[in-house]
Amino acid sequence: MEIKLWQAFLVGVIYYLGTVGTPWLTLLGSISVLYKPLVAGTLVGVVLGDPVTGCIIGASINLPYIAFISAGGTVPVDPGLAGSLGTALALAAGVEPSVAVTLAIPLGLLGTLIWVAHMTVDVFFVHMADKAAEEGDLDRICFLHIVPPQIVMFLITVIPVTLGSYYGVDLVKSVVDILAGKPLHILSVIGGILPALGIAMNLRAIGRAGTIPFFIFGFLLAVYMKLDVITIAIFAAIIAYFYTKLTQEKGVVAADE
Repeated sequence: MEIKLWQAFLVGVIYYLGTVGTPWLTLLGSISVLYKPLVAGTLVGVVLGDPVTGCIIGASINLPYIAFISAGGTVPVDPGLAGSLGTALALAAGVEPSVAVTLAIPLGLLGTLIWVAHMTVDVFFVHMADKAAEEGDLDRICFLHIVPPQIVMFLITVIPVTLGSYYGVDLVKSVVDILAGKPLHILSVIGGILPALGIAMNLRAIGRAGTIPFFIFGFLLAVYMKLDVITIAIFAAIIAYFYTKLTQEKGVVAADE
């Protein structure tokens, strides 16, 4: 598959919109839903004309990051870059999803460089905002909080991903051709192990006293009642809603007492 320049640019835009710190499509004010490789991969698939394969590859890349959190402003890896650029290169090279995971993981590590560059440059805008605060210029503070940082973020995310998507396909294809045979099979096996690590990390988080009953209930619904994942997810959303409401009301009552 050949990636055209405009398609490569759109892949870069998808990555930008999913980057931590962008205010346009954020979830809970911090992380965009496009940050998830499953979502980013599906959208990249739409751009490249194969949304189904993009979704499958994105889902495979998402598994190692399934328990990923960004705590205290640190970003040890970048699932957004792995999901967007990783899916684009994997689609263009025509590799299996398991191999796509091994291609995407190093990209996720490289994504931390973009995050560090962004945070470093933003320090200058913070100092400028401090000076505006001393002068009591609220409009300038708001401007410095949004506009310059987003321009910098757009440039340092869209440009590298556009170039990587447009020029990196031939390189990936050449590497895949060189590794054809046993080396590629080894990469495929490694790619099958990496999702297991993500699932194991997620199960470790689930295995707490307050959450394990819900996990067991979902397991029973899937194994013994033969319900599909979508149906179980709907049940989970309903239970989560009422559980949250009840715990909130209980907390309010306790505070009143």
